Amino acid sequence: MILVTGATGTIGSRLVALLAAEGAKVRAVTRGPQASGLPANVDIVVGDPSRPGTMAAAMEGVTSLFLHPRAVGDSAAELCALARERGAGRVVALAAINVDEDLAAQPSRFQGDRNKEAEDAAVASGMEWASLRAASFAVNTLHTMAPQVRAGDVVRGPYATFAEPLIHEEDLAEVAARALLDEGPAFRKMPLTGPQALSHEEMAAVIGEVIGRPLRYQEIPPEAYAQGMVQRGGSRRRSWRPCWPGTPEAPDRPRPSPTRWRRSSAAPRAPTPTGSPTMPPPSAARPSRSRRARGRRRSVPARGQPGCR
Repeated sequence: MILVTGATGTIGSRLVALLAAEGAKVRAVTRGPQASGLPANVDIVVGDPSRPGTMAAAMEGVTSLFLHPRAVGDSAAELCALARERGAGRVVALAAINVDEDLAAQPSRFQGDRNKEAEDAAVASGMEWASLRAASFAVNTLHTMAPQVRAGDVVRGPYATFAEPLIHEEDLAEVAARALLDEGPAFRKMPLTGPQALSHEEMAAVIGEVIGRPLRYQEIPPEAYAQGMVQRGGSRRRSWRPCWPGTPEAPDRPRPSPTRWRRSSAAPRAPTPTGSPTMPPPSAARPSRSRRARGRRRSVPARGQPGCR
């Protein structure tokens, strides 16, 4: 049984769906099951992972734990201890690519994310662990650029040349699913990004190409935008190098430009392609669990892979 915290969120809901599609036994923790929208074959339990004392019953029979840094808050270590006590042997923590930076310089903490605490708890848990150090989510552009694109032809914001390789939420959920299904190496901190670093200017230009309307990015003073950045959990002014989850069985597989980001940013109501640029879509044929146990694939960054931090 795989226990997923943050099960109705941006990553958690996708992760639960992927695990359920694989035939895994999934238990989703949520504070409001009536509005969860999770697959019918998922065991939904009402709980608050930030209060581990209320989670004892939910931990029965759990073998793996997905640790969401906002859902568990400051209780990550206590929750990991409870999971191990109840027989769990693996924990996968969602963290952030800037997790080693000064905590005061991590804006997502203002939204409740405890990336550092979640990673540290996983490392010290005594279980097999993996930490997913994710770059900014592609969906964040829906809150920053999309409203301005709908309103006109100018996108305003700071740092026009700031570049980062946004990661699509489904790609991140796919990596988490494979780690929880015991398909990836344990004891790893894995930087995960999208395939291409784009500056704010380039993002605006790409969206303009997709919607058939030229867009212009206008840089404004960072002070005028700082509060909005904090509220949205934006990144610091820094450029990250792309670092893709590896697929050793297909090392020459092409890595396309971030089409899904373009479509979800420019036209969020339009359908977006499924599957990861570096991994097969959920519907693709995969070996049975027994075959995977005998010859596990490695869907996480290979040690020393170019571009990894």
